[in-house]
Amino acid sequence: MSTKGTAHTLQTSLPYKTYVSQEVFDTERKKIFSKNWIFVGHTSQVKNVGDFFTFEVAGESILVTHANDGKIRAFYNICPHRGTKVEQSETGNKKILQCIYHGWTFNLDGHVNRAPNFKNIDLGEYNCLKSVQLEIQRSMIFVNLDRKANAFSVEYEELINELNRYPFMDSLQLVKENRRLIKANWKAVVDNFLECDHCPLAHPSFAKTFDLSNYSIVPCDKFSYQCSNVKNQDDSLTRFYWIWPNMMMSVYPGSGNMTTTQLIPIDANKTLAVYRYFFLNEEISKEEEEMIKFVDQVREEDFDLVELLQTGLHSKAFDNGIFSPTENAMQHFHEMIKEAIDL
Repeated sequence: MSTKGTAHTLQTSLPYKTYVSQEVFDTERKKIFSKNWIFVGHTSQVKNVGDFFTFEVAGESILVTHANDGKIRAFYNICPHRGTKVEQSETGNKKILQCIYHGWTFNLDGHVNRAPNFKNIDLGEYNCLKSVQLEIQRSMIFVNLDRKANAFSVEYEELINELNRYPFMDSLQLVKENRRLIKANWKAVVDNFLECDHCPLAHPSFAKTFDLSNYSIVPCDKFSYQCSNVKNQDDSLTRFYWIWPNMMMSVYPGSGNMTTTQLIPIDANKTLAVYRYFFLNEEISKEEEEMIKFVDQVREEDFDLVELLQTGLHSKAFDNGIFSPTENAMQHFHEMIKEAIDL
């Protein structure tokens, strides 16, 4: 009779080549980022008429505006005349948008205001910036470049129900934003977020703060979450969410708060991380300042790790990695990647 117990069957990760191949990256841009709902921002970034921001999705510049009718809309940031990028700034407030090439101007609802040299000519479909599907959930703005895609509320119904546990979300305001270019594939950054096996060694302050002996990782439909309590505080549940494909969000104990991370894939070996902090008031407390410092430190520790990892993914030593029994959320993510790009 065996005394070794039931052996764990090794499960392999995505091939390492998928983290370094530009061909795979281009396929992901086409089959994942051009066909799924992508988090681009928050309503507090466009709370006034005339407010706008630009953001990149699948290599496309996207323009989000708050129009005079009160609606928030999204467009390709491309002039219908000859294809020039219309808005050059990342954020701002304007009554009229103007393309600097030939002087075409646009209202905030996307329609042409003035097209020089096209007097009395019916512009047809060229009379407006090309719209992009947009949906707002709990003040978070998502867009989808696929005009035939199902609504976010349909695709992410389970997530929407989960977020109902946070009644303060619609009252949050953007307080701080940081950006960091990470020399690693976007999937490597997600992988790192989806497991905490590395936490005791890589994140001493995190391991000291949270009860890692009661750390749960729960894969769900198109998202997963990890949760733990602050040590010796039973009512201090913290949840760390990953939302398919490239968004991370965390809610910490205390007054209403949210941190978000958006991963913008640059190429097979580079990713831009945009991370933001949201609180109920723009004037934050000392405790909230300490929370920001804590999260910043953990993030920097993670970014250093994934940059080190990316150098190893180019090696020929192994074709794949393997999953530990506690890396179930990471395995869930890899299965979604395989399905999306037909691996």
